[in-house]
Amino acid sequence: MTDKVIENNQVTIMGEIVSGFSYSHEIFGEGFYMMDVKCKRLSESYDTIPIMVSERLLDVSADYTGELICVNGQFRHEERKNRLVLSVFAREISFVDEMEESSKTNQIFLDGYICKEPIYRKTPLGREIADLLLAVNRPYGKSDYIPCICWGRNARYANHFRVGERCAVWGRIQSREYMKKLDEENVERRVAFEVSVSKLELTEDTEEQQG
Repeated sequence: MTDKVIENNQVTIMGEIVSGFSYSHEIFGEGFYMMDVKCKRLSESYDTIPIMVSERLLDVSADYTGELICVNGQFRHEERKNRLVLSVFAREISFVDEMEESSKTNQIFLDGYICKEPIYRKTPLGREIADLLLAVNRPYGKSDYIPCICWGRNARYANHFRVGERCAVWGRIQSREYMKKLDEENVERRVAFEVSVSKLELTEDTEEQQG
């Protein structure tokens, strides 16, 4: 059961560690820490992605800044101060000597359920975009709510999805800066994380079919 659930949320990130560790929380005596990994995009720009690491995976007292690593894990959300905070929960970490040009540095696969009506729109330049919110089940009755953004043909397709339908998504995790208005005078720069979708499809819910 647990293995099957883990298969529905798979992330592989390769990049450079660009921060030290900051303490996040502890569960059953196991400490978890955050660090940032910078992943190269095709367009010469970068996404800086937060990684949650157990103290059992890495020596969190060491400084790995500048090291290249490969992380396998899951994209998860947490509620912090009434905000949805997304990060990659690391299950396996390995150090790499160099990044090959052909390396897939940022990949994600999700299998979940549409939990909000898709929002379809066009940019002033006519580019089609659709926003999806996907609920991806975790063990022990939990779910992660992951925002996904579709473009062009995928956006037109996603616009017809209905709440409750099961959907598989392939893509990459991207970071996006935005300005949050706190009150009339103050604005705060924040970073949002979402899945930029390269492929998606509706899938049959086999459990329902068997029932």
